[in-house]
Amino acid sequence: MRAVGLITEYNPFHNGHLHHLRASRETSGAEVAVAVMSGHFLQRGEPALLDKWRRAEMALRCGVDVVIELPFPFACASAPHFARGAVQCLEALGVDSLCFGSESGDLGALQGCARLLEERGELVAERTATLLRQGMHYAAARSQVCAELSDCDASTLPLHQPNNILGIEYLRALRSTDSAMQPFTISRLGAGYHDVVVAPGNIASASGIRKRLAAGEPVDDLLPTPAAEVMAGARAGRLYPDEDLLHRLLLAQIFRGRDYLQTLYQVESGIDARLTDAAATSRDWKELVDAVKVRQFTRTRIQRTLMYILNDVRADLMDGLLASGPLYLRLLGSSPRGRAFLGAARKRRRLPMVTNLSRIYSQLKRTYGPHSEDYRLAMAMLELDLRATRNYSLLMPGWSGVSRDRDFFEAPLDIEPSI
Repeated sequence: MRAVGLITEYNPFHNGHLHHLRASRETSGAEVAVAVMSGHFLQRGEPALLDKWRRAEMALRCGVDVVIELPFPFACASAPHFARGAVQCLEALGVDSLCFGSESGDLGALQGCARLLEERGELVAERTATLLRQGMHYAAARSQVCAELSDCDASTLPLHQPNNILGIEYLRALRSTDSAMQPFTISRLGAGYHDVVVAPGNIASASGIRKRLAAGEPVDDLLPTPAAEVMAGARAGRLYPDEDLLHRLLLAQIFRGRDYLQTLYQVESGIDARLTDAAATSRDWKELVDAVKVRQFTRTRIQRTLMYILNDVRADLMDGLLASGPLYLRLLGSSPRGRAFLGAARKRRRLPMVTNLSRIYSQLKRTYGPHSEDYRLAMAMLELDLRATRNYSLLMPGWSGVSRDRDFFEAPLDIEPSI
């Protein structure tokens, strides 16, 4: 069975995602669609709109065949780490191709950018840093540097748009891992990443949908019917993150002091003082981020740092986890066709597949050996995923009081597509 890989957050699954899913199957000629999906905390440094099981249910009911969780260290990370971790998961599963959405839709142009960044990455980084110190935004600075090095007009390079940026990182990850997966790209339809407008076909960006939800506006027509039903149930039960709870939990962590903050990933010199000062006076999440933000760091970078603080991510550990790559595959759910693919691909699988967390400790011990460095890192990676689930439960106003160790009690979803 040929499988196409999708790297996703589904925050939430909307009509544009449904188009991408169907176009990916058609373009790649695949029978099975496998999504590697972020868990409870996302690449832009935010809690997911819905928990990972509800987002996996959305995807499966709308036609995805397998949903694998991208572990926290890669899901809540910069674009290169996010892309590399997801590509490694798909490669370990035995997926044949990778199809991603992009504003460009021009695979050749994206591959050219990826090749330039791989071959001359140090020079690009050096010159980009110079422009950042002069006050230029990161995406614009890198686009200008790449234009200069490739002797092209900066306006023709696709580096400034978010899906292109991720697409280039996917292609770099395929190159750097010597992956055999064949890449494809689908042109993004309609609204831009940050747009709140609705394009023909009732296609809006996930960011725009979240803004509409925050404003109390209806979004059902922007989601496929099965996804809208999942969303409605979660909203009715108030099972979504509350920014006020997020802000308060962050303050409790920051109040542990600067010595503690300095042990955490990406809390660089000076940021600890800004965090401490901002925590003393900030009234909400946005005000906290705004107060900590400095010119040389993007807002997304600051938000990710706050997620590392919330989840107690130590600097010395995170470096090792990112270098190791994913050390297990966590199955969140599958369709009957997806289960057939997983069974057929079992012998090609390069990482242990986790379906029951009550057995994961012995499973990892058998795979890596109890005294190996990989076993130590796998256990640390697992602990971060478990902690992320517990902390996410603290953000939901409608939490029902069941165990916060939900990872141990949720079996992989078994869902037949409904559209």
